[in-house]
Amino acid sequence: MRLLLFADIHGKILLPFKLADLYQQKTGKKIDLILQCGDVGIYPNLENLDKATIRHAQYDRDELGFYDDFVNENPLIKDYLEQLNLDMICVRGNHEDHDYLNELETVYPEATRFPVDVYQRVWMCKSGIMQSVEKDGEFLNFVGVGRIGDRKGRTNQRFIQPYEQKLIRRLLKTRRSFDLLITHDKDDQSQRGYGMAEIRNLLDNVIFNYHFYGHTGEPFNVETDTNGITQSCKIKELEFGTSGVLPEGCMIVLEQTNEEQFKMEVVDTALTNQLTKFNWKY
Repeated sequence: MRLLLFADIHGKILLPFKLADLYQQKTGKKIDLILQCGDVGIYPNLENLDKATIRHAQYDRDELGFYDDFVNENPLIKDYLEQLNLDMICVRGNHEDHDYLNELETVYPEATRFPVDVYQRVWMCKSGIMQSVEKDGEFLNFVGVGRIGDRKGRTNQRFIQPYEQKLIRRLLKTRRSFDLLITHDKDDQSQRGYGMAEIRNLLDNVIFNYHFYGHTGEPFNVETDTNGITQSCKIKELEFGTSGVLPEGCMIVLEQTNEEQFKMEVVDTALTNQLTKFNWKY
C-alpha cells in the first residue's frame, strides 16, 4: 500500500489529488490513499468563515476551494476524480466549519469516518477511533485526532471536545498498536505553551510506528519521538510561497513494504514545482 500525506491545504482541496496524479504519471507508482492532517478548509457556507479565512480569501480565492468546487457538482471535477479513483481521509483542523462537520458526524453515528463533499472523495475521520483501510490484501490501521489543544479551558469548536477526549481515554485502555497517528496539532511538550496533551498521552501509552502532523508553521522535520519508538514527522503546510511554488517537505509518500514495515519518501521539489500557484488548477 502506498500513501500520500499532506497537511494544512486551506481550501485547495483538489491540489492533493492533482499532486497524486502527477506523482503517478512521473514515477509509474500507484497511490492507494491520501491522508491529510487538518485545516482542510471545509466551508460549504461562506457565512460561517472564520476571521483568518476571511482575511486570506480576500487575496487568495483558493481558500474557498471547498465552497467553489466540492459543494455543488462540477462535471469536469467529478469525471477527473472518478478516473483518478482516490479518496482523501482527513482530520479536523482549527479552520473548518465545525457546525457543518458536527451535523454530518451525527448522520453517521456508527461509522469511523464520513464523507464531507458532493463527490464522496473527501472523508473526515472521527477523533480517537481506530481507522482501518484495506487495499489489495494489505491493511493499514491508524488513529486520527483533529482540532487543536487548549490549556485555558476554552470550549470553542476549534479546540478538542469532551466527547473526543473520552474516546481517546477509551482508546488508551485497548493496549493495541497502530501503524500511524494522524493529528492536526502537535503534542504539548513545547516550552512555548501550546500543543495537545491528549496527543502526548497517546504517544506515551500506545505504540504507533509513525506520527504525522501539521498546524504549527514549523519547517518539515522527522525525528524519533521521546517514547523511543515512533517516527514523528512535521509535514510542511501545502502553501505556495512568494515565488508561487510549494515548499520542501509538503508531500510525503509512505509505502508499506510488509505487514509491519514502511518506507518514507519526501517528494522532491523538482516534482512539486511542476504545479505552481499560477497553473495548478489548469
